[in-house]
Amino acid sequence: MEQFILLAYIFCLSILFIFGAHGFVMVYHYYKHRHENDSDLQLTDTPMVTVQLPIFNEMYVVRRLIDASCSIDYPKEKLEIQVLDDSTDETVDLVESIVREKQDQGYTIHHIRRANRKGFKAGALKEGLKTATGEFIAIFDADFIPRPEFFQKTIPYFYKNAKIGMVQTRWEHLNGEYSLMTRTQAMALDGHFVIEQNIRNKAGYFINFNATGGVWRKSCIVDAGNWQSDTLTEDLDLSYRAQLKGWKFKFLRDVTSPAELPAEINALKSQQFRWTKGAIETARKLLPMVWKSKIPMRIKIHSTFHLTNNIVFPFIVLASILNVPLTFIKHGGGFDAYFDFMSVFVLAFIGSFMFYMYSQKDIYSDWRRRIFLFPVFMAGSMGFAVNNSKAVLEGLFKRKSEFVRTPKYGIEGKKESWKDKKYVPVKFSWMVIVEIALALYCFLGVVSSLYYLEIAAVPFQLLFTSGYGFVAYLSVQQALEARRIKISQINLTIEPLAA
Repeated sequence: MEQFILLAYIFCLSILFIFGAHGFVMVYHYYKHRHENDSDLQLTDTPMVTVQLPIFNEMYVVRRLIDASCSIDYPKEKLEIQVLDDSTDETVDLVESIVREKQDQGYTIHHIRRANRKGFKAGALKEGLKTATGEFIAIFDADFIPRPEFFQKTIPYFYKNAKIGMVQTRWEHLNGEYSLMTRTQAMALDGHFVIEQNIRNKAGYFINFNATGGVWRKSCIVDAGNWQSDTLTEDLDLSYRAQLKGWKFKFLRDVTSPAELPAEINALKSQQFRWTKGAIETARKLLPMVWKSKIPMRIKIHSTFHLTNNIVFPFIVLASILNVPLTFIKHGGGFDAYFDFMSVFVLAFIGSFMFYMYSQKDIYSDWRRRIFLFPVFMAGSMGFAVNNSKAVLEGLFKRKSEFVRTPKYGIEGKKESWKDKKYVPVKFSWMVIVEIALALYCFLGVVSSLYYLEIAAVPFQLLFTSGYGFVAYLSVQQALEARRIKISQINLTIEPLAA
């Protein structure tokens, strides 16, 4: 049994090592391409463009979104805006009012409603594309505020290269300093955009449209097979189909699109679940196409890492479970060779640290202060492993689920609150019970490691304990707080009626 546990643990660490060590590959490409800057192109042509705004019950942010879209610095006669509204609440009337107001101001803006949410976001985008007049299609989710210069900075790249099918901008964070949770989210997203997207693009690998904050050539969307709703990440799916057809993508690190980060953990969990499951669904769907294609082997290998990196989450959970008996096995002795071999896996942790360190260093002058959040980020990643493992398994075993959108509350400053908002989840998933159980179990590992003076095991045991515990605590605490506020609001409404 002891040998089985050791071998299972080594297998888990091997998977984590392979994906973690990929950070060294990205850092290598970062150094190789770090001096390559995007050329500052000037907009000389003003083609017809369409801005698509897919929304679903977004009463707190929809005016901000439409106002910003209408404020884009582009000729009114060449700008079309489609509000793709699948809402089922008072957002519908609000949007109708705003659209009429903008139409009176001379904007070409349409309020597009569907009879049902078939295909969810992908279905809405596809429906809007039928009547879109733009040669280029920009997409912004409800939590974004497009900058006035968006088209000035992006459209010129389509004229520089006729094979450019999509231009993606970097996400910036409206409320990145709102809380510890938003700061760690910002670090994760910075790693994705500053290192992964930026360096993959410069090194000639495939990248993906990030669902928002980008602009497509309409003919590219159509040529690649249009939007499809058989995965939860329609953006990743279409991106790979387009690049496999020979289209090129461009990522602009220095052109940003500000966005609101989820400030409430159950909303963040639903977002992470959707992203994780969708990526696995896309990998299952498209990896055979990737390997059958005639693209270079290095791109096939890198694309495989890109599409499957979420597979690590079940192995994180399994490693946390196996960590505890390992303390007793090591104390019993007789397996020194195994434990000496395991020390090599620390390199994966170093690779991840360097990955995020350079992402912070590249865009922030105070990056040294920010990188101290790395242990918190690692603990949070471990804490989300239960939620994301469920997503991985559902994706692998083809279990279908609906597109659960991430609620937005219009939070930008620290004084604003999400607690009294309509869309706040008042229930937490049963998976919280698993997170609490794992937190207590891993704490047993901390105590055991200290008791047997296995000090080297303590840091990772603490990361698992704090990660599971913090995520579970916030999930329960924030849901109960939201429920308490909603009940008090209902009582305030009922009391005058009773009087």
